[in-house]
Amino acid sequence: MSAAPDGASAAAAPAGDPAAGVPATGFFWHERCFWHDPGAIGVFSSPGEFLQPQPASESPESKRRLKNLLEVSGLIDALAVRKPPPAAREDLERFHTASYLDALEAGERAGGGDGGDCAPYTSGSLAAACQSAGLASAAVEAVASGAMLRAYALCRPPGHHAEAVRGRGFCLLGNIPVAVLRARALGQVGRVAILDWDVHHGNGHQTAFYTDPEVLTVSLHQAGNYPLETGGFEEQGEGPGLGYNLNLPLPPGCGLGAYDHAMTELVLPAIEAFDAELIVVACGYDACAKDPLGKMLLNSAAFARMTTQVMALAERLCAGRLVMVHEGGYSEGYVPLCGHAVIQTLSGSDIRVPDPQNEEIAAWGYQALQPHQRELIDGWCEAWAAAGRLSPPSSASPSNASTRNSRP
Repeated sequence: MSAAPDGASAAAAPAGDPAAGVPATGFFWHERCFWHDPGAIGVFSSPGEFLQPQPASESPESKRRLKNLLEVSGLIDALAVRKPPPAAREDLERFHTASYLDALEAGERAGGGDGGDCAPYTSGSLAAACQSAGLASAAVEAVASGAMLRAYALCRPPGHHAEAVRGRGFCLLGNIPVAVLRARALGQVGRVAILDWDVHHGNGHQTAFYTDPEVLTVSLHQAGNYPLETGGFEEQGEGPGLGYNLNLPLPPGCGLGAYDHAMTELVLPAIEAFDAELIVVACGYDACAKDPLGKMLLNSAAFARMTTQVMALAERLCAGRLVMVHEGGYSEGYVPLCGHAVIQTLSGSDIRVPDPQNEEIAAWGYQALQPHQRELIDGWCEAWAAAGRLSPPSSASPSNASTRNSRP
């Protein structure tokens, strides 16, 4: 990995000073995002003759309930709440093609359609998608400019599957690529690391920056879930971007031990070696044990721990600059608890919401690192290190033995 380019001074300046009145943690949301309607398709990509209509898995409820929980707990009062405008067409065209955006607009006028692959929408959805991209863009700008130290964007629809020419997997617009490309175009940031821990592969981020050595994309996901044809470890970038795309396709059933091992041994050292000026996390919660679309075993404490790890890394690398953008997560009851744990950690607040199933999930069998999981992750570590792309695991990474379980 190359060093930061000359003149890249963004990481040298302090990114927010609470003592001086600069908010430490922002919360970006808008009611418009909750109004996106993909139609009554349940867990399927489209209606069928024998499929009784039901709300889509990508419904507003998990996100709305998270926002409501922040209100009820009082944590939202510890955050700098912002409701920025939607993304402009100019910003969208830095990532998406004009023909794709024209097609979305035509579908909007016709009452809806499908953005491409499993990305259905109805009238009003494009406004919600533009608003969602606007939340991510404003959050990145606030942190990159030093107006805030950290930020959480409650985006909907999600964006990490959207590609330049089509929507995919519930995603219409690439929220994070749009935000990062805008910030770079405005000279607000140079080198950016994008960590995606959604249970599905972050193919949109991969395609957006596959040839770009200034953006490191890391995806920690369930192997062979969605999309079926992407997300392999061998996909490592192309041309000048070779070595700047890291996929960790974990086998189904991974729990606390496997995620902890992957984070400490490969994910964090790889980002540290890249020496980013800003870290952006695609924060999906569908790796939780209660999700209907994933087969992983995480509890809310696991998401809080990963947040702590990334915050510590951001402090070492880029003066704490960290943005978290909400992606997937389809358990209406459990996503709010996971999200609250993350935002509480991100803000450093003492306002805690008890998770009544946190310890039960941690006590499930197979939460410990399994031999086949260790072998797979260690093999990736060896390959990434052999290519000269790895920093040693830092002793500054926090450990918490209580998040692991020794049962087989």
